[in-house]
Amino acid sequence: MTPGPVTGRIHSWDLSTGVDGPGTRFVLFTSGCPLRCLYCANPDTWHMRDGRDATVDEVMAKIDTYRDFLTTAGGGVTLTGGEPLLQPAFTQAVLRRCKEAGLHTALDTSGLLGARASDELLADTDLVLLDIKSFDVTTYRKLTGGALAPTLNFATRLNRLGRRVWIRYVLVPGWTDDEDAVGRLAEFLSGLDCVDRVDILPFHKLGAAKYDALGIPFPLRDTPVPDRVLVDRVRGRFRERGLIAH
Repeated sequence: MTPGPVTGRIHSWDLSTGVDGPGTRFVLFTSGCPLRCLYCANPDTWHMRDGRDATVDEVMAKIDTYRDFLTTAGGGVTLTGGEPLLQPAFTQAVLRRCKEAGLHTALDTSGLLGARASDELLADTDLVLLDIKSFDVTTYRKLTGGALAPTLNFATRLNRLGRRVWIRYVLVPGWTDDEDAVGRLAEFLSGLDCVDRVDILPFHKLGAAKYDALGIPFPLRDTPVPDRVLVDRVRGRFRERGLIAH
């Protein structure tokens, strides 16, 4: 019996330049996420029901309309969410098709479900954007509702497999600016040959309107955004360990 087309749940797509990988990217937002990060800017991607069904062929048809532009701009395709590894078969199929099309691929993940990423899936991933929310176990749990260990295990596995990694670290005053935790994370990352850079992403409140529209409270509404002094200080901690930090 011939298997049917691979189908996933997607929320939306966008074009971006910056922290979603090198060059201009076609960014595919998948639906569903096991974490509930207090600073999440996309609460509308939390549930599978928030998206729509799409086949890999449909996704690739949309990507193909931008293929020449993405290639010329030195970019590619980034799968984000939500959490793409909540749908590993769909994610793997899209990554494989993108590689077959000669496009650079990136996977944006918290690493919580890293065990679901097969070696084959990772072989079709040119770059992993690994979100490490905190290096303090207790803070990580309070901030995300999840456990830190799976993410660190995934980072170690990526290093063993030789996959290139950009670390994403959201800087939230009072939550992820602890000097000791930042220093220990920098030390951990400096021991991984796979880490090309660390992106310090200042906490923002641009997603607050989404919470209002969904009728749910935004937990960090009263939390200040980090100032330049704090951002530079945290970047400096990573640079002290020989890491490239932006």
